[in-house]
Amino acid sequence: AKKGQKITKKFVINAAQPANDKIFDVSAFEKFLHDRIKVDGRTGNLGDTIQISQVGEGKIEVVAHQEFSGRYLKYLTKKFLKKQQLRDWLRVVSTSKGVYELRFFNVMDDAEEEDED
Repeated sequence: AKKGQKITKKFVINAAQPANDKIFDVSAFEKFLHDRIKVDGRTGNLGDTIQISQVGEGKIEVVAHQEFSGRYLKYLTKKFLKKQQLRDWLRVVSTSKGVYELRFFNVMDDAEEEDED
């Protein structure tokens, strides 16, 4: 493996839609990530390697200066939704590389299909 090569990965979690509807607390989620992200197998060990910040309306940006998996971020996001009992309404969708979005399940479509029967 090459030593001395700086890895910088940037991830964005977009929770603007549920945050606007006042069902998702972005700052609580940011704190959850601060508490839960593991570095070298230990939580609360972020240091300078991982920065978590709130950017714009309902967006959280995670900048990692080491190897960091987007799937891990998705996993933690799902864990937070479960804890807040929002897992039945929201899902985590990857819209592009390093960008995750919290979307509502399309409840409207299901209701329309049921009416047609």
